[in-house]
Amino acid sequence: MKAIVVHAFGGPKVLQLEEVPDLQPGPTQVLIRNRAAGVNPADTYMRTGNYARKPELPYTPGMDGAGVVERIGANVKRARVGDRVYVVMPATGTYAEQFLCEESGVYPLPEHVSFSEGAAVSVAYGTAFRALFHKGQARGGETVFIHGASGGVGIATVQLARAAGLRVIGTASTDQGKKLVEHEGAHQILDHSSSDYLDQAMALTGGRGMDVIIEMLANVNLGKDLTILAHAGRLVIVGSRGTVEINPRDAMGREAVIHGMTLWGTSPADMASIHAAVGAGLENKSLRPVVGREFPLSEAAQAHEAVMKSGAYGKIVLLP
Repeated sequence: MKAIVVHAFGGPKVLQLEEVPDLQPGPTQVLIRNRAAGVNPADTYMRTGNYARKPELPYTPGMDGAGVVERIGANVKRARVGDRVYVVMPATGTYAEQFLCEESGVYPLPEHVSFSEGAAVSVAYGTAFRALFHKGQARGGETVFIHGASGGVGIATVQLARAAGLRVIGTASTDQGKKLVEHEGAHQILDHSSSDYLDQAMALTGGRGMDVIIEMLANVNLGKDLTILAHAGRLVIVGSRGTVEINPRDAMGREAVIHGMTLWGTSPADMASIHAAVGAGLENKSLRPVVGREFPLSEAAQAHEAVMKSGAYGKIVLLP
């Protein structure tokens, strides 16, 4: 089979398309013929070798994938050959024509959801659900501020929040991104490139502030976010690309809670709970993954460059 292989940490050019041996499932594993692989910012961080999770070289990247079950291990009970599925925490990288996943991480993909959309589910919706509900403790009737709402995690958060009865305020910096955030259900959309967007945000709450903030770029926004939290507000850091200086008094006076999170810290029980809810949302169409761009597998390097550019719009997907 063909797969992207990384032999040395570095820039996008280390992503090499190679011919590698076909995979064989273990007793509790499922072998999936890949139809689409999601590209995440975390993939690019791991590729550089400067991320908390440092893969052993050589490795095939990819944490998001959707396809068709091709073979199953001897002890697999639920999955069947021919099933359409998406995966959570696969055992091998998804930037390949095949990948393996433990049966516990294999979930059905409804017929109306395309494989590209299926590749936009696991990391984006898992992160959004955990940030919004497990960490942010968001409840119906509260106001959530989604900073960078037009990307994969942002759109997932908008949809989940609306389905749960929250008031949603999202930010984006391009006309295309703002239209997408509005289309997916945000009540108000602000341009975070505007100098007074935080004043606008506070005005939208009558000066009360945000109950929950979901932050995608903490190194730029964290200090400012703290100034628009409501009393006892919760701020969840989903992404950051560097250091930041904050004034602790902005958190103290509000008795605010700041949560950091990674998807890797999710317990198996919590992960199963997340995807029970996400699966139901896919089935009833309240959750609708948005694919921004598709690249052939051979252009993985270009996909890694695209996912790090500003003006995010949906999910970037590789097609094997």
